Amino acid sequence: MTDEQLERLATQAWLYGYPLVTAAVTKDVMTAVAARDDERRKAPVNQFCYMRHTPDATFTEVVSPNADTLYSSAWLDLSTEPLVLSLPDFGDRYWMVPILNAWSDVVGAPGCRQDGSTAGPFLLAGPSWSGQAPQGMTVLRSSTAINWIIGRYATAGPSDDAAVHVLQDGTRLTPLSRWTGDPQEYTPPSDVSVAGGFDAVTAPVSQVHRLSGRTYFARLNQLLVDNPPNPADAAFVERLSRLGISPGARLDDQPQDVLAALDAAAASGPRTLRGFKSQAEDPQNQVNGWTVHRGLGDYGTNYAKRAMVTWVGYGANLDVDALYPHATNDGDRRPLDGAHRYVLHFDAGQTPPVRGFWSLTMMNDRQLFADNPLDRYAIGDRSGMRTHSDGSLDIYVQHDNPGPEREDNWLPAPEGSFNVFLRLYWPDEAALGGDWTPPPLRRTD
Repeated sequence: MTDEQLERLATQAWLYGYPLVTAAVTKDVMTAVAARDDERRKAPVNQFCYMRHTPDATFTEVVSPNADTLYSSAWLDLSTEPLVLSLPDFGDRYWMVPILNAWSDVVGAPGCRQDGSTAGPFLLAGPSWSGQAPQGMTVLRSSTAINWIIGRYATAGPSDDAAVHVLQDGTRLTPLSRWTGDPQEYTPPSDVSVAGGFDAVTAPVSQVHRLSGRTYFARLNQLLVDNPPNPADAAFVERLSRLGISPGARLDDQPQDVLAALDAAAASGPRTLRGFKSQAEDPQNQVNGWTVHRGLGDYGTNYAKRAMVTWVGYGANLDVDALYPHATNDGDRRPLDGAHRYVLHFDAGQTPPVRGFWSLTMMNDRQLFADNPLDRYAIGDRSGMRTHSDGSLDIYVQHDNPGPEREDNWLPAPEGSFNVFLRLYWPDEAALGGDWTPPPLRRTD
């Protein structure tokens, strides 16, 4: 292979491994605790941590967070034995508890859409388990040892948080060997030792982007042992073996031209991702300035798309559970910027069609929440916005306060570049099929 061919293949390898390496780094960051804090914002592997309040501008662990739900999150290691996931009765509250494998594909999505008020218990089993599930237990099989549960529970705001906390506490994990049929009989250990030696502060994707090629691909080879490729990846993985990339392989014996290609691929990887993002959000492909990302949570062999979504929206749900129209431009294809003022106008009866709920979420140029005087990071159908006499709705998207008459409908923007997500939870067929599309953001100055 020529140097150019080597580097092209190494770049494809970097994109291929990106979700797996990002999963491992994110797991390290989110489980980096020697003891529990009062709010359990982090917890050891196989235990739930909680967002007891919606995230604010200080939250950096996950890109493109949401401010609509409280999270119960757990990083799982299923290499030793399965875990039992048991759930409370959620009543009429919107909820979902998706499980993602280490490649960021959704393994299962218990939730009100398919289960109503409650479901389970579920047996979460990894690739090496071959036992018998207890009677009455639904098996959710994952192809990887590393998995991520991202439970989401709708909250109406701070006054509703206490009720959600009860539901979070009722969402429990129990090792199969300790399961008695009553999830309350198992108490997770509080003295779990946690490995150190890594950065528990810097955002995981930033850490991944800083890794040299040799470090990145050595980590990938290590992770592939317990988190094997999907069967559909077989032909591509065979090609990667020419670069020394395979489960448990060492890179030490690779020739210098291969090592140079791996380093070059890692150095250019973030730029490659930005290129894919720009291509996906090309104004020529947008409708009213919006890009509607479809096919999330189930990527097949589209490794570039999978890597890009891991970068900008790690933990994305299946389309049937949530759609995420994304705007980086206004209706006239100009980049969104806090130096200007915008209005998102919905005619009467034309707000996002959902069976759950919807919101508009503000992101800065790092895909994180933008600090603002109201600590308001999203606005939507549960925010108490004012409608006009004809039933239409205007949302004001700008940096400065639009005044007391409009403040209830104001989504604060940062001073510079920004982007927004519409989040449609449990979207109707009109949204899923494309019959409904978001209206444009109109610049008013």
